Amino acid sequence: EGRSELLTVTGAQTLDGHASLRGDARALDAAARACDAVGRLFETSEPHPGVFNLLCRKLSLLDENPAGATRASALAFRLKLLVAAGLAPQLAACACCGEREHLVGFSGAAGGVVCSSCWPSESPVETRTVGAFPLEEPAHEFMVQALGAPLSEAPEGEEERTLGQVERAVAETLEHHAHVRLMPAMARRLRARTPLAAEMGSEPLPQAAV
Repeated sequence: EGRSELLTVTGAQTLDGHASLRGDARALDAAARACDAVGRLFETSEPHPGVFNLLCRKLSLLDENPAGATRASALAFRLKLLVAAGLAPQLAACACCGEREHLVGFSGAAGGVVCSSCWPSESPVETRTVGAFPLEEPAHEFMVQALGAPLSEAPEGEEERTLGQVERAVAETLEHHAHVRLMPAMARRLRARTPLAAEMGSEPLPQAAV
């Protein structure tokens, strides 16, 4: 221990090098984005053991199954980060009035879904007031399932339209309440990669984002 309040590190040991993760470009990119999200959202000197364990679990899953480095799994992880940061979105009822039916949009400013009464989609004035955007049922269901299940059971197979709405909901929540802007959940070139290109290996391996 040093003379100040800071502790002196005299040694360290690697517990898991995640060799499989480091050998797959897509998984390595996903891991880097997960670490970046944690670093930006929890940029404090305070310890966050729950967040650390969540990140370790994410890295372990990528190491066990590099093919699981999907946009859906990345968004499920970010939804868990919202909970850890105390920013869990209101999904069961309208964040403005508490109505449980006719949930048609999402407002990052309000902190969750909004109903058709609080946000008439045909009214541009109300749209600007509430600051909401349309959230379709598949996106709403994805968010509910992702928050209610462990990372290893995160929902998969959703359409890009659905995942785009989920990512926007996460991004606007963080930007409004935490003043944090994250990198995209997955690189565009990885999302757009065709099955033929993947099979033939015609696309150069992407570098991990840091």
